[in-house]
Amino acid sequence: MSGKFELYNDAQGKYRFRLKAGNGEIIAVGEAYETKSGALNGIESVKKNASSADVVDTTS
Repeated sequence: MSGKFELYNDAQGKYRFRLKAGNGEIIAVGEAYETKSGALNGIESVKKNASSADVVDTTS
């Protein structure tokens, strides 16, 4: 089973998304959006940018 994005409303009625791995574990969560289209744009941005994003280690 592959991963999936879930779009949902939070307790305040805002739109949010989460990315779940194939085993159902949540591996990423988006911010709160006022509109559904904003949340969908957030998902598209993650899809577009994640594969080429650099890893920046800011730990000590």
